[in-house]
Amino acid sequence: MPHRPAIAAITTIYHKYSHTQHIVDRFLEGYGWAGTHHHPPMDLVSLYVDQVGEGDLSRDRAERFPQMKIYPSIAETLTLGGDTLAVDGVLLVGEHGEYPTNEKGQRQYPRYEMFQEIVKVFEAGGRSVPVFNDKHLSWNWEWAREMYDTAQRLGFAFMAGSSLPVCWRYPPLLLERGVEIEEALVVGYGGLESYGFHALETLQCMIERRKGGESGIGAVRAVRGEAIGKTRAAGKWSLELLEAALAVLPEQHRRNVPILETLQKRGAVYLLEHRDGLRSSVVMANGVSAQFIFAAKLKGRKQPVATWFKLEEGKPYGHFEHLLRAIEHMIQTRRPAYPVERTLVTTGVLDRVMHSLADNGRRFETPELKIEYKASDWGFANDKS
Repeated sequence: MPHRPAIAAITTIYHKYSHTQHIVDRFLEGYGWAGTHHHPPMDLVSLYVDQVGEGDLSRDRAERFPQMKIYPSIAETLTLGGDTLAVDGVLLVGEHGEYPTNEKGQRQYPRYEMFQEIVKVFEAGGRSVPVFNDKHLSWNWEWAREMYDTAQRLGFAFMAGSSLPVCWRYPPLLLERGVEIEEALVVGYGGLESYGFHALETLQCMIERRKGGESGIGAVRAVRGEAIGKTRAAGKWSLELLEAALAVLPEQHRRNVPILETLQKRGAVYLLEHRDGLRSSVVMANGVSAQFIFAAKLKGRKQPVATWFKLEEGKPYGHFEHLLRAIEHMIQTRRPAYPVERTLVTTGVLDRVMHSLADNGRRFETPELKIEYKASDWGFANDKS
């Protein structure tokens, strides 16, 4: 009988609609896939929850799924109460919960600290297993880089991010590998850090397919208020691309509001200067849109290309199912479905964005973000290629 991998989940909180519920529940209960109910070919056997309070679901799940045991420490969750590593994969879901926010608006989720505890078990036993980290690696760039370097040093498969790169796209746009992009823009919304990461990841999963692959980021700036209009007038980002992006939305998702005026009141714009000369931007369009959209001007094409990244905004939040397929692939093959460098880049950009916003739109040069990598061919929900 084939070996069924055993996996551990290290989480901050486990309540209704938390990322832990969306991810861990699917490993326990299975999920809908291609017209059937899919059960992951692996067993979630151990769980650590950092904050247990009102609305906690972990105890209920442990009763319903007795093969999964809750442990009081991260080390015991990975060793199953023994002396050495006893699982074949780790889920690190450090999203949601009551954690402090610093003066720059960065929520200080303990992903780095949890990762360090995981690595201690790896190093003590001389063996490592694949690790998936939900969302960006850390609120702190230096810690994120250390996480990446540690995974490289120990040689374990490391994957991170959210469901945005694998959700539905309308139209189902997949840029050709090697495409020449003259300018790119993503529309985002919501919290400037929490959803700003999603917007940056949406941007990165598209532009990483350009000619030469990703070469890194040379400078980052983020602006609000009147600086949004001034940077647009200076050609730092394109209103035409923003309008092309909004045009792909279904009518019910469009808002008849003055775009620039609304952005200057409620939004923010992140300006990225890539090392290969590409200029890209993220428009956090609060009040203008509540969707994620990508648009780009390609060399040799008169009209921009654009696509709507569609999430399932109600039950069962099916975009998580496409994320789980990628996680399952990594644990089974011990190879990431897509490069963790994508998340490393977006983590670094997001950190500098939050510093820039806190410093009145200061431009930060980013030699530390000289991160080069090539895209994978892992698809998305309605990818027909």
